[in-house]
Amino acid sequence: MVYIFLADGFEEIEALTPYDALKRADIEVNLVGIEKLNITGAHGIKVTADISQDEVDFSDMSAVILPGGMPGTLNLDKSRSVHKAIDYAYQNNLLIAAICAAPSILGKKGLLENKNAVCFPGFENELKGAVLSDKSVVTDKNIITAKGAGVNWEFSFAIISYLKDSGTATKLAETVQCRK
Repeated sequence: MVYIFLADGFEEIEALTPYDALKRADIEVNLVGIEKLNITGAHGIKVTADISQDEVDFSDMSAVILPGGMPGTLNLDKSRSVHKAIDYAYQNNLLIAAICAAPSILGKKGLLENKNAVCFPGFENELKGAVLSDKSVVTDKNIITAKGAGVNWEFSFAIISYLKDSGTATKLAETVQCRK
């Protein structure tokens, strides 16, 4: 199961594009509400999460996805549930994907040390020990980072390639009319 964590102030398309793409690729995914099920995004769009933070099942976890946005990233970073999920994923070599400002959470935890990474411009100092990339989306072992909302599909395809295969990602890119 892939868990996409949502906290008030999240960047809507950075959560919902991967959610939609993973569903299209037949990958099990749940939106996880932090503190509540009805979460309001950075642009006022209200989303109802599939499950609460207390319902995350570590035994079937395959990935953790962290959308950016402000103050969503700060709210994710304050959550013990989010940190517990990140720690579990990291310790078990599961995929951790973060976009926009959210890679800063990984950087503060020291998880990007000597790893290639990228984030929304202005958050680079938060990526402690990372080798900063000029790419839009970067995969380094089990961590995928991305710059921001404009690369949502590319971010989603990288996640699908990691969890399933690149052929599925390419087919989906063609289906949704993205150039891949």
